Amino acid sequence: MKQIVLGTAGHIDHGKTSLIRALTGIDTDRLKEEKLRGITIELGFAHLELPGGKLLGIVDVPGHEKFVKNMVAGATGIDLVALVIAADEGVMPQTREHLEICELLKVRHGLVVLTKIDMVEQEWLELVREDVSDYLANTFLGESPIVEVSSLNGQGIPELIQTLDQLVANIPDRDLGHIFRLPIDRVFSMKGFGTVITGTTVSGMASTGGEITIYPQEIESRIRGIQVHNKEVRDVRAGLRTAINLQGIERTTIRRGDVLATKDALRPSFMVDVRLDLLKSSPRKLKNRAKARFHTGTSEVIATVVLSDRDELKPGEGCFAQMRLEAPVAVLRGDRYVLRSYSPVRTIGGGDILNALPGKMKRFSEKAASQMKLLADGDPAETCELFVLMGRYRGVEEGELSFLTNTRRKRLDDVLKGLKARKRVIAYDKERGALIHADFFAAARDQVVETISRYHGEFPLKIGLPKEELRSRTEGAKNVKLFNYVMNQLTKEDVVVQEKELVRLKEHQVTLAQDQEKARDRLEKIYREKGLQPPYLKEISGEFPGKTAKEVLAVMLEEGIVIKVKEDLYFYGKAIEALKDRMIDFLKANGEITTPQFKDMTGVSRKYAIPLIEYFDKSQITVRVGDNRVLRKK
Repeated sequence: MKQIVLGTAGHIDHGKTSLIRALTGIDTDRLKEEKLRGITIELGFAHLELPGGKLLGIVDVPGHEKFVKNMVAGATGIDLVALVIAADEGVMPQTREHLEICELLKVRHGLVVLTKIDMVEQEWLELVREDVSDYLANTFLGESPIVEVSSLNGQGIPELIQTLDQLVANIPDRDLGHIFRLPIDRVFSMKGFGTVITGTTVSGMASTGGEITIYPQEIESRIRGIQVHNKEVRDVRAGLRTAINLQGIERTTIRRGDVLATKDALRPSFMVDVRLDLLKSSPRKLKNRAKARFHTGTSEVIATVVLSDRDELKPGEGCFAQMRLEAPVAVLRGDRYVLRSYSPVRTIGGGDILNALPGKMKRFSEKAASQMKLLADGDPAETCELFVLMGRYRGVEEGELSFLTNTRRKRLDDVLKGLKARKRVIAYDKERGALIHADFFAAARDQVVETISRYHGEFPLKIGLPKEELRSRTEGAKNVKLFNYVMNQLTKEDVVVQEKELVRLKEHQVTLAQDQEKARDRLEKIYREKGLQPPYLKEISGEFPGKTAKEVLAVMLEEGIVIKVKEDLYFYGKAIEALKDRMIDFLKANGEITTPQFKDMTGVSRKYAIPLIEYFDKSQITVRVGDNRVLRKK
């Protein structure tokens, strides 16, 4: 059964609640205070089955100016509006404000109901009808039907039901959306059930037993039960007035303005980028950094309005802006919002959300302005690419991109397939679905090459630099996964060579100067002749100018001519290899070797014996057992 949500709108005491009671038999004023004062304060709910078989959910909103914020909450998710105007008063201030709110929220369908016709003469009724038609001429209700009724005697009620039936039949099915979202407008407890929330499901689907998250607090829960118009159902979809019983949640942890949504689907934010239109009826200009009341879904949050390209916005004008909020909201790109002045409180503007999770906007920035324009007017591929670009070197995961673009995954996969084929975005971590824009990948790649090249210039006698040092020196590739991807690409392209933990450019060759070559020959002779009793580096450094000995030894170490056993102590490589073979033969024959036996084998003092035997432990040739060494099993 097709189900549509109707919201009422109109000035206080124009008969909205009485009209609903006449239509449905349901009194939507449930609070004691509402009964005593005779006015609607909170949202009320009713339903009506139309002759054509459609079920109409009805939201009754307050008309008093003090409760317009409740009206905004009630207007969220409605499919059509009934603008209620009393025949004895005509168009009044809240008539105008409620209509402006509906236009800001992009309500596209509706009708006008002239109530209290039993209280006026026919001639006066015709004048009011003409006045209302003139007032609505340039609004979305300009061509809508006007139905005259009396809730007191029932006159016009059958005609109103028939009109609603015809309107509902012509309202297209709404897009379900890919994320289940229900802005909460009421929270209460029921004995035997626990916490229950109500609201209009604005997108997606949910089922009993499903896992959900309550935003912006990010509280996780499970759906215990669902009711639509007082009937138990298993599933609920967009466009339905819904009551949901939550499992394991205290009522006091939830409030109106929170959003019930698919688990982990949203991201709370203290800032949103928006397109802002200031109403022509706004009483004054809106200055940059003005305080205002930001309404989205059923929430109201105080915001500082930061205008992107000007210091003030005049009535009737529009611009891009950033709302910096005193409390977080959980919204999606494309959501509508209403802006009301801080004090005195009245509706002044609204628009749509462009970025639900932005960074701090830089004012008067051409780059920021062009990005916002693209978010406002770009096609799916352009906006998708832009969000990846704005992720800079961190990039964006595909799941987060679905949230940022407010695009269902199948559609997003099609868009990304095209962007990847054109090499505009690159999947650098397939496990997480992480993407980086081609521009930032190229920049990270260039930084890596430049860092290696600079290192070669600073240390020409070193074969390469350690990979971890390279990563820490490269601002754009500190992300481990991105760095590894960049390194693999550079290796495939034959730009760099990776040798164990060292990285060098392919063309890099260690070339010693003439004096360094002489130093190398001399050092090799010293270590070859000294065998297992070489000098410590500090003992011979003075025989060479500056750091020549240390620099040349580093080259010899990389080439395997010498082996570093510990800091400042090097041995001739072939001497170490020969000693290793002797020790392995000894251990195979004897099973173990003591330190004194090792000293006898080498013919060296403890000064050399201890570093050498510990070197073989570190090299995993031997393993210490008590005070002795045995051959390590491999």
